[in-house]
Amino acid sequence: MSAIRPFRIEIPQADVDDLRDRLARTRWGTEIPGQGWSRGVPVSYLRDLAQYWGEKYSWRAAEERLNELPQFLTEVDGQTLHFAHVRSADPDAVPLLIAHDWPGSFALYLPVIEALSAHFHVVLASTPGVGFSGPLTSAGWNTGRIAGAFNEIMTRLGYESYGVQGTGGGAQIAVEMGRQAPENVIGVHVNGHITFPSDDPADFADLTPAEQERLGRLQEFRDDKMGFNVIQSTRPQTLAFGLHDSPAGQLAWIAEKFKEWSDPAADLPEDAVGLDLLLTNVSLYWFTGTAGSSANLYWEMAHDPTAWAPKERSQVPLGVALGVTDITVRRYAERDAPVTRWTELPRGGNWLPAEQPEAFADDVRAFFTAARG
Repeated sequence: MSAIRPFRIEIPQADVDDLRDRLARTRWGTEIPGQGWSRGVPVSYLRDLAQYWGEKYSWRAAEERLNELPQFLTEVDGQTLHFAHVRSADPDAVPLLIAHDWPGSFALYLPVIEALSAHFHVVLASTPGVGFSGPLTSAGWNTGRIAGAFNEIMTRLGYESYGVQGTGGGAQIAVEMGRQAPENVIGVHVNGHITFPSDDPADFADLTPAEQERLGRLQEFRDDKMGFNVIQSTRPQTLAFGLHDSPAGQLAWIAEKFKEWSDPAADLPEDAVGLDLLLTNVSLYWFTGTAGSSANLYWEMAHDPTAWAPKERSQVPLGVALGVTDITVRRYAERDAPVTRWTELPRGGNWLPAEQPEAFADDVRAFFTAARG
């Protein structure tokens, strides 16, 4: 068994200075006037955001805040994995592993860590290939392999019974963790969960107006917002050259997803999650050089014939929290596992822990209180 060793974030000052220098020397392109966000991130918006990142944002303050969380490294299946482990003052608290979405990170849970750690022993796991769990050292890190590695982390921490929470792609990992270890996982809570209809006409019968609206968002996503998915699923290494060399490119690539996947009531990405938290998340990708390795999960999923094949239904209870951007339909989620809690929130998008931290924490707590009982 690989040892668990303490870890502390210490980005060299030379790397911070290099980031600022590169941002100051960004070669800005042009754009067609009056297009807004319809063709991608507007130049004027990104210039202002990059200027703030380079001149006003304090990585050292963010680093200090992140280092308040006890962090660790361990090796699973040849891959170094990073996680934060925040123990509750309540010795009877439920252990809870949290799996983040792309292009997120463990930093996005800072707004909820205090509320969650009052009731849970929280394990914030960094996805293989992302941040300090990167870069990848081998191919094959698909959802199933990641789920197995995360279950192994909980075993190494001495937790025989625990819950799992996941956002977006992390939700798929969370469901798979329950499928692989039903004797250990007491419940799975998800938000931003991705579900798809089958070819069965019954999947489209008697849909509620809200469900029809969610399927409409799914169709819009497939028609107009799949560009990032296509390139990351086919040529992540080619994309990595630009993102690894240009902080402005990395910033645009991530900021666009926060614009498109956040509550549309937020005019700009930072209106949804906060300016400094957004840049802390981007900085983690930049300083660890994991733009390319983080994209490889999309390649693995696209080239894994079992990824979207029907799977055995997990018997681990599933709780689903929906923001206003969600595409989840309950009858499709029921194919994954028995849904025992279904919450439709009036606000918030894919990044609920950062957008609506109180509502997110309350729903997680309520679900696991019932699952444990």
